[in-house]
Amino acid sequence: MDKSLVNAALAAAEQHGKDVAEVPLGAIAAAAGISRSTLLRRLGGSRAKLDDAVRQAGVDPGGRPPVRERALEAAAVLIARDGLGPVTLEAVAAAANCSPTSLHAVFGSRDGLLATMFDRYVPVPDLEALAADPPERIEDMVHAVYAALAEAFVREPRVLPAIFGDLFTRPDGTAARMLKANLPRMFASLGSLLTAQIQSGRLRPLPLPLLIQLMVGPMAGHMLLRPILQDTLGSILPPVDEAAQTFAEAFLRATAPG
Repeated sequence: MDKSLVNAALAAAEQHGKDVAEVPLGAIAAAAGISRSTLLRRLGGSRAKLDDAVRQAGVDPGGRPPVRERALEAAAVLIARDGLGPVTLEAVAAAANCSPTSLHAVFGSRDGLLATMFDRYVPVPDLEALAADPPERIEDMVHAVYAALAEAFVREPRVLPAIFGDLFTRPDGTAARMLKANLPRMFASLGSLLTAQIQSGRLRPLPLPLLIQLMVGPMAGHMLLRPILQDTLGSILPPVDEAAQTFAEAFLRATAPG
């Protein structure tokens, strides 16, 4: 087969951020500078020959996860290992076995990639789901929030601790921008949960920002420090579930109506 068609298929795949098998023939034809009908004629009416030629060139035409998923997985590993600062589109592309051009096509920019990562590894979507279908008992609601926080902190790769690390060391850095962009969503979900409890008389009507901090602060701080505490204290450190129970009881005592 004409090598130019293989090159056109690879170029179109990189441009669209997809595997060759997922790229429409029209896009491959455009990359080759010919019409779709001409491409089909040169392929003998089937793209199977093109896929075979791409495979013979040493490239898997399909069967791998899409570029988007490979990039997110690669970025998560890099962030957990190196922090946010060194993670560039070039570094992610190399780790995901794709090109920076394909990442630009999928995410638009480095911030676009990191924003998608943020949404996947922080507990905001879980809190939104909880707010959409909240438990009836306040104890169950608090425990569910803490469970979402704990799961987000231990989720592998450990992206959330790396985000906090960037936030603490660079208050005007990438993590701070991502956090500011997502704070309205987190505030809306937790605010909805807490407002319902205030209206039912189960919580004191404290200002919502302070009430949210009272709720999530101790658990988040514990989960950030837990790896160090576990290495130092060993079996003395209570399990996560027991720690969450203790923090939940403390929150409910501190915020109970007078």
